[in-house]
Amino acid sequence: MKKTLLALAALSVFAVQAEPLTVAATPVPHAEILEFLKPALAEQGVELDVKVFTDYVQPNVQVAEGRLDANFFQHQPYLDEFNKTKGTTLISVAGVHIEPFGAYSSKIKQLDDLKTGASVVIPNDATNGGRALLLLQTAGVIKLKPEAGITATPRDITENPKKIKVRELEAATLPRVLNQVDLALINTNYALEAGLNPNKDALVIEGADSPYVNILVTREDNKNAEAVQKLVKALHSDAAKAFINEKYKGAVVPTF
Repeated sequence: MKKTLLALAALSVFAVQAEPLTVAATPVPHAEILEFLKPALAEQGVELDVKVFTDYVQPNVQVAEGRLDANFFQHQPYLDEFNKTKGTTLISVAGVHIEPFGAYSSKIKQLDDLKTGASVVIPNDATNGGRALLLLQTAGVIKLKPEAGITATPRDITENPKKIKVRELEAATLPRVLNQVDLALINTNYALEAGLNPNKDALVIEGADSPYVNILVTREDNKNAEAVQKLVKALHSDAAKAFINEKYKGAVVPTF
């Protein structure tokens, strides 16, 4: 009886010592990767709680306000722009993977078939919108002002031989309007969530050398927290790399 009570007491102590870590993530692939790492982190005394979001604003807002410990959904250019416009000071603590950005259509099979006056939709946030336009430029559809850079907007288009009509929409909605437009430039996390295979379905896609590495983000005062550092190591583990490679088959590319 004594041994049983001691064992229960030991388990209770372990439960009390387990450190909670609440991380915001978009559903695919970020939340899936974190869910995969949960058991390994639990063995290290970290109780990972994954909060799923479908937008790109609240995850940063809630980390900045201290309601969440960290988030995993964005790349550095987006974070830089968010900090600049919102007055936050969030920081990256780890680069994890690249999701090559792609252009999709339910009406044409190749970009050469894009008709004059075609309707094209891109994300409405500055960095992903610019990223979409740069991809269209790389594909030869448009030309942009040389100084436009990663925050290019439709106003920076200098050459548009097919007179495409570019509209900016919330990134999460782009897969839902795919059948209503001629071309949609979609973030890979939303493409995967909608059942699209970037390697097979995208008419054009960024190379694996894309600078848009997805990062784990937290506050300056939280970057050295033991639970955060354990999550960083888990995200950079061989097990995480194998999971990403096997599950996403090139649609998500580890950078570690």
